[in-house]
Amino acid sequence: MDEHDEVAVFGDSLRLIREEAPRVLEFYLYWLKIRGTKMMPARADFDPIDVPRHLPGILLVDVLNQNQDGLKRFRYRVVGDWEVRNRGHNPTGKFVEEGYFYESMLGALSDYLSVCTTREPFFDLIEVLGQFDTPVQEYSIILPFSEDGTTVSQVIVYSERVC
Repeated sequence: MDEHDEVAVFGDSLRLIREEAPRVLEFYLYWLKIRGTKMMPARADFDPIDVPRHLPGILLVDVLNQNQDGLKRFRYRVVGDWEVRNRGHNPTGKFVEEGYFYESMLGALSDYLSVCTTREPFFDLIEVLGQFDTPVQEYSIILPFSEDGTTVSQVIVYSERVC
């Protein structure tokens, strides 16, 4: 992995990530390591023991078959402690529409759908109101997992709060 790969994902924010949210970069580098030469790693390639200090900021989201409107559905499988605290509740087992923490529901769904379509990581800086209407700023990276090497079956999100 060279800086070109990092720039491709983080763009102009790379310097800020290195300074303000180095764990986001660490998590991305771990994903690259487990991906190896494949387009996307499988969920089985991910071992939480390898990234213990990242676990509170993780979301593991199942990508489900299309609903009656022809749209994919996303359901929270694992929600880290920081993400539970940000929301003020634990959305594990709920659909993203019921437990998102983002500027809007459509924005959250759009980001997940983008990762499913491109099969590429997606980086974002989000600014929202958290529990008790306190401002929250987070750097987040959404990374795809694939069981068949082609179709995104899950996404894993790592977020680091900066204020």
